[in-house]
Amino acid sequence: MDAALEPLLTPAEMARADALAGNGPALMEAAGRAVALAIRARFRPVPLLVLAGPGHNGGDGYVAARHLERAGWDVAVAPLAPPGGDAAGAASRWRGPVRPFAPREAARAGLVLDAVFGAGLSRPVEGLVADTLAAARAPLVAVDVPSGVDGATGAVRGFAPQAALTVTFAWRKPGHLLNPGRDRCGEVLLRDIGLPRAVLGAIRPATFANGEWELPRPGPHSHKHARGHVAVLAGAMPGAAILAARAARRAGAGLATLCTEDAALARALAVAEPGTLVHRGAATELDGRVVVLAGPGLAPDAATRAQLAALLAAGRRLVADAGALSAFAGAPEGLRGAAILTPHAGEFARLFGPMGEDRLAAARRAAALSGAVVLLKGSDTVIAAPDGRVAINQGAPPWLATGGTGDVLAGMAAALLAQGMEPLGAACAAAAWHAAAARSAGPGLLAEDLPAYFHAAFPRVSML
Repeated sequence: MDAALEPLLTPAEMARADALAGNGPALMEAAGRAVALAIRARFRPVPLLVLAGPGHNGGDGYVAARHLERAGWDVAVAPLAPPGGDAAGAASRWRGPVRPFAPREAARAGLVLDAVFGAGLSRPVEGLVADTLAAARAPLVAVDVPSGVDGATGAVRGFAPQAALTVTFAWRKPGHLLNPGRDRCGEVLLRDIGLPRAVLGAIRPATFANGEWELPRPGPHSHKHARGHVAVLAGAMPGAAILAARAARRAGAGLATLCTEDAALARALAVAEPGTLVHRGAATELDGRVVVLAGPGLAPDAATRAQLAALLAAGRRLVADAGALSAFAGAPEGLRGAAILTPHAGEFARLFGPMGEDRLAAARRAAALSGAVVLLKGSDTVIAAPDGRVAINQGAPPWLATGGTGDVLAGMAAALLAQGMEPLGAACAAAAWHAAAARSAGPGLLAEDLPAYFHAAFPRVSML
């Protein structure tokens, strides 16, 4: 992975980081102080109720309560159960009001601090806890994650409240970026509490937040043949292939070729997209260095399967999308040898089977099975490598949810692969650039407009 990517720690890895660092009471004091400072920076003083669980999150809540009371806030703590471990020490220093852990108390608070359960929760939030969290009418601030959000997967265990603000520590968790947990967190603040980065060497995290990538740039002596060649297979819906080829050219490929063995389609394509080449014949007839994009507009049929089998047998670098994926429904081994697969959730399920609630685990399994980088598209796009490394993309705006934007993304990934990036880097960089271009375009985006915004987004991705 690129050094600019941010490590994400699962709850188990975070617990190990805490253990390696030692001095739990000092870390708890720093975490609670960070929560108190975040609340003071964003809210005016109002009656605040701290809902405190019996574990570390509850301990952080007791510390935050103490610091806020010292700052003049009206604070009360509602404990779910007697605290244990380091949290017991934090609770013993609380001298302020104690209230029942009850819905009526949450309903009348001016601000609620959810310090009940942390990111490692493995059982559903229900009963009294769910009822009390749901009763809050005022803004809610969460410690680490809203109670009920699984920090490893973003899944909601039973019930999870909607937070206005979530304060987490040292490193974010996957659940901060994966839906539905991401949406329940509201604004996420990451705060340093003194955990040394050196512990990452022992933990060796394999999950990352997708970040800024150094994109290929042409040099003073570059020419079109040196900048990579992308061939896009055209089929029943040629507009999708045209769109993917346009995206590949805008993303820096020196040459883009539309391939078809249909004579009538070849004649139509020849006048459809100035600057794009047309090859009437098989993509295997092109130079062996070409990156082939198969899928946009292709029918998921036996002819598509045969084309892809020939390409893989010839050792062509392949990016498979859309129809190329559905053509191998239930038989992902047929795509072994491809460089990048770009399914959305439906295509993923047809190819690999049900995804389940753990998108990271599903993408990792798919990458290991296929031997390809799997770019699982969505509002929380996941990019997984066969070796288990995975990145979660950030910042994709909702107006990307329109027909054709996946064709654009596939063209970008193929272009970056053709320009020399490794498959994982090409997929990650394409996803980041795609999202940045969409943010530049703004609402009302059409897929065919998106490539025109690549140049505006380029500096936002290539900042290293």
